[in-house]
Amino acid sequence: MSAGNKHVEIAAVGDDRIFTQAQPLPPPAATYTVSARGKPPGVPVFAYLRKNYGNIPLREIDSLFGFVERSSLYGGRVFVNRELSERDVFQLNNAGIGVRLPMTNHYVERDEYLQNKRLLKKYHRPGNSIICTNDDLARWIRDDFPDYRLDASVIKNLKSREKIREAWQLYDSVVLPMSANEDLAFLEALEDKDKITLFANAGCALTCPSKICYVATSKANKGLDPGPLCSQELKAREMHGMVDFPLEPYVRLGFHRFKLLRARPGSITGF
Repeated sequence: MSAGNKHVEIAAVGDDRIFTQAQPLPPPAATYTVSARGKPPGVPVFAYLRKNYGNIPLREIDSLFGFVERSSLYGGRVFVNRELSERDVFQLNNAGIGVRLPMTNHYVERDEYLQNKRLLKKYHRPGNSIICTNDDLARWIRDDFPDYRLDASVIKNLKSREKIREAWQLYDSVVLPMSANEDLAFLEALEDKDKITLFANAGCALTCPSKICYVATSKANKGLDPGPLCSQELKAREMHGMVDFPLEPYVRLGFHRFKLLRARPGSITGF
């Protein structure tokens, strides 16, 4: 072939060059559920992930937890804005990433559950999850929406093997308190490690002696007076900012599910 005055030789492709379909990658050693906390409503979800969790391959992100439309069933944090739009949820699910809805309110009445069934039905599909603190709510969801994965919230503060086994009778998996990461002997003795989520990093809840914010936000999301939101002014405690746990020891023990928080300005997750 001529290109001006130049002659370019194109080598023939040999008959022995055979193109085959790429082999699937092995499962990752660790997968993460990551937080949508603070995601501006107008920011596309993959732009958010790239900015805040860009060091994690997408294939290692199992799910994203955050607020969809308003619900009085939320707990853990006060609902301010919707964090995940319908388009965000569609794009995540289409990419094989689940959405975890933090329905972790301490107080739930049957009538309130019935009022929220429309929302629950909207996001009901395999791969999506509900995080629960209230066992009655978990049972109702299990009966009516079996395709949801049910996670026992860290707010349940499950600290013993007996309590964890009891939770497995209702929940598909449990999220252990941040402090459990510091007791390797306890973690090694646990059964069914694939049904346990550990924290990959920790914030103020690691050293908080009372965690009154959980009950307070449950009240706030129902429009009630929450009272004090934080025990920092009530009880002195050591504050470390964000703590990153080295994951290798937990992976060697057989754990592979981790929860990863997004640091707020100042490298904190709370007040």
